[in-house]
Amino acid sequence: MTWHVDEQDLRAYARGELAAPMLWSADTHLAGCGQCRGALADVSDPVALDAGWERLDAELDAPRLGVLESLLVRCGIPDHIARLLAATPVLRGSWLGAVVALLVMTVAVANATPPTTSPTLFLALAPLLPLAGVALSYGPALDPTYEMAVVAPMHGFRLLMIRTVAVLATGLGLNGLATLALPGYGLRALAWLLPALALTTTALALAPRLGPVLAPSLVGGAWIAVLLIADAQRAADSDPLAPFTATGQGVAAAVAVLAAGALLLLRDRFDLFTWSAE
Repeated sequence: MTWHVDEQDLRAYARGELAAPMLWSADTHLAGCGQCRGALADVSDPVALDAGWERLDAELDAPRLGVLESLLVRCGIPDHIARLLAATPVLRGSWLGAVVALLVMTVAVANATPPTTSPTLFLALAPLLPLAGVALSYGPALDPTYEMAVVAPMHGFRLLMIRTVAVLATGLGLNGLATLALPGYGLRALAWLLPALALTTTALALAPRLGPVLAPSLVGGAWIAVLLIADAQRAADSDPLAPFTATGQGVAAAVAVLAAGALLLLRDRFDLFTWSAE
């Protein structure tokens, strides 16, 4: 080496104040000069040096963001909420793939059968998908981050709403795309929307007392029972089931509003620890 970095430049380098292009020259020179690296260690603040190593260790040990989490952060979602959403089981590829496959098969059956007044199979199934998504996205039995959520300084109701909104947006979006594949039925193919909202809000309102799995299960069973009773009571096979008529849609809207009101009133009862025994 024919030259070495000046002591004043080394001090500026240690403080992070050395400007380019001298900074570039110092970086290159320090990589190959042990003498200057030793001199740099002598003029550096040991406390600041230790802090720098700690920051470097933290950066190296920090888990890398997944594709979904990175996308959410890029969209402006705060880091901690993006982590909660990315850990939601029903937003994983396996769940989404199963839902898409089920919807594709249902739409294919509806398009393959002779046209009737409404795509009954699709309308009966579509409200259950968001309901199942909500049931599988929260609770100690199915949530891999449940223990972290228990100790996190976040109210259980807020966590439930964050994941519910994400699940509903995904489920309703997929159902909406499936509806577009049934153009022959017009607006009748949208008769699943109000029952879906009614079932989901009712299950959420019952969750503080029955738990995040039992409540959606009972609501889903009740929905199937209503469909079976409506099928037994309709006059002709070509008639729509009662939940998909104008009266049935009105009832579904009323149930959704009442359940949303009850959910708001019961928001303080969403205590994570009451579900820990499930």
